[in-house]
Order: sequence, then C-alpha cells, then structure tokens
Amino acid sequence: MYYDDLSPYAYPFTEDGDVFTEVGTGVRFVTVRDAYRRLSIGWLEAGRPWTAGSAPVGFGAKLLTVLEEQAVNQALGLHECDLCPVPLDDAHPWYVPRPGHRRASVGTGEIRVPGEPGTAYAAPAVIGHYVLDHGYLPPREFVDAVLAFDLQDRSAAYPSIAFPWIPDDAELYDALVE
Repeated sequence: MYYDDLSPYAYPFTEDGDVFTEVGTGVRFVTVRDAYRRLSIGWLEAGRPWTAGSAPVGFGAKLLTVLEEQAVNQALGLHECDLCPVPLDDAHPWYVPRPGHRRASVGTGEIRVPGEPGTAYAAPAVIGHYVLDHGYLPPREFVDAVLAFDLQDRSAAYPSIAFPWIPDDAELYDALVE
C-alpha cells in the first residue's frame, strides 16, 4: 500500500482513530479518536518514487526503539515489502529477517511519532526494514521527530503506552477483564 510521504494519513480501516496496544501485556488496547492530524511516512511500494540516503547518526537505533516500544493498529493484515526482489516463501517465518537483512520484511501494524503540536507521523511497522535494509531516508521532519521523541513522555491516564497525546477519556478495552 503506497502513500506519499507527508500526505494525510488515510488507511481505510482506522476511521475511528488509532488503537494503541500495551506492548508489555498485548491484551489491553486504547482507542484514541485522533485529536491530532496524522501524516503518512514510509508507505513504500515498488515502482513508486522514494528517497534513499544516509540518515543522521542515531536515527536507525532510535527508530528501532520506537518500533519495540509502541504498537498501533496491530493486525490490520500483513504488510510485506515488495521492494525486496523475491517474495518470501511459505517456509520462511514472516517475522524473521531475510538472510543479510537486519529487520523482518513484513509488518503487522504501525507506529505514531509526535511531531509539531497537533501533528503525528503514521508509519507502517515495516519502516525499520525500509530504513535499515533498503536505505530509505524519510523526510527530515520525521527524522527530527523520531530523534526528539521522548519515549518516557506518556499520557498520565495510560503510562504504559509510549505516546504522550492519549487523552484521559480514551476508550480502554482489556481482554483479560472482558
């Protein structure tokens, strides 16, 4: 699925907002009717233009940390990298990096990175693969936002979720309780 970098986020299955998953438990979900505008980053597709280049020192490591600490809109389906020359065969686990790669070439969700007040960047989880294995260079404002993202700055109501703009009245679903 392709979207131009910095275009308005328009993934069709999340019209009701973003669903953040508590990474630690995997069974508590917080739905946020986005009070921030979302901009698409890293929704790449073979045959469409994208920028390659070297990212600033520390960007790749910080991006990986964000990917490990945050899960948004999980399991909307597998998003497989079609920039890789050969599709994965059925015997290769989707979550294992291809030989010679650092990150899996398939993802099941997204991340949100806060930018300027009122703006968040929406990227597929496979963005780590694009950056580390294909040399994708996201727009500078996203790179700066990732580097500035304080993963300890969290909502008072939901401190287990690595995103600061979750309002106190966000809808909580706890699979262990319900």
